[in-house]
Amino acid sequence: MRHLRVRSGEACSTKLTCRPDAYGGDRKGRSKGRFGLSESCTTTCSFPLRASRTSVSDTESEREKKKLAVFASGGGSNFRAIHSAIEEGRINASIDLVVSDKLSCGATAFAADKGIECLRYPDKSESEQGFVRLLESLKGKHSIDFIILAGYMKFIPPELVQEYERGILNMHPALLPAFGGKGYYGMRVHEAVIKSGVRFSGATVHFVNEEYDRGPIVAQACVPVSPGDSAESLAARVLKREHELYPDVVEALCDGRIEWREDGKPVLW
Repeated sequence: MRHLRVRSGEACSTKLTCRPDAYGGDRKGRSKGRFGLSESCTTTCSFPLRASRTSVSDTESEREKKKLAVFASGGGSNFRAIHSAIEEGRINASIDLVVSDKLSCGATAFAADKGIECLRYPDKSESEQGFVRLLESLKGKHSIDFIILAGYMKFIPPELVQEYERGILNMHPALLPAFGGKGYYGMRVHEAVIKSGVRFSGATVHFVNEEYDRGPIVAQACVPVSPGDSAESLAARVLKREHELYPDVVEALCDGRIEWREDGKPVLW
């Protein structure tokens, strides 16, 4: 995956191979070549474009690591991708806590193998006390800076969103605002995409607010929808892009490379 040294939102000399109207581009534009980024005309770039490590000073690179909590309910493949990026030194952070609504799942098994503490939430046996325990673990015991949702299937309480305003990221397996909201999760998303007849889908990273999939969008990456696609084949193609996109955005968040415009929209640079 090629990363360009330009600011998100500025014109660049590459063409995004996605449906132009999905990103507010020229409706007459045409996509061709390899999906993701291909050579040709100029357009506005809304992909996360990673800053070169050579442009970061030694002082900046030695900043204190950010502490992350990952919320997951399933296999945790995005969790693993982010963890790998941390181990490779790309992301200046540590994952100190994994939160899951499941007693046992792929994500918690991976966390246990890596020596990362796991916390169950929500826990039906605890009622409201469970949220108090969660908050104490996040804000008190671990001093978590950011929360990363990686396939977490439960609604995030508004109180937690308020505690971590502009500090919770989520990955959605479609190009929001389309195919998002309550009920759009997992394979249901890809089934809806194929049924609709659209030619492109993709992955969206957004900040979390009090509404399902309605938080400010940080970055998107698109993939083609082929005529013979099943929900499973499309899901596999989107997931590959998720594993590329999500670590890049988490890296930018931890490096302080996400700024906020006056209209409340985030800009990744």
